[in-house]
Amino acid sequence: MTTEPLPLAATDLFRAVMMAAGWRCQCTGQCGHGHTRTEARCPRTHGGRVLLMAAPADTSTSERAAAALPADALRAWCSGCHIAARRTTTRPEPAAQDGLFDL
Repeated sequence: MTTEPLPLAATDLFRAVMMAAGWRCQCTGQCGHGHTRTEARCPRTHGGRVLLMAAPADTSTSERAAAALPADALRAWCSGCHIAARRTTTRPEPAAQDGLFDL
């Protein structure tokens, strides 16, 4: 049994996002880190061991909605910044207090 490689999808979209970003992570603090040593922008660039992804600029966007976004609604993210930024925007709302344990 032979398996053929799968074709890459959305390469033009990915390249357009990376070109606009200068092949650099576009996080400017959404991850919770100020990136103070690098003028408030993540220093990670495409190359070496860092892989960038094209993901929504609005990290609260669902994966299903993100699949249909155009290049200008996407941003280049390194995985560390993207994961941290999604955590800060998708935290569940705190449970409403019913007064039982109010101090």
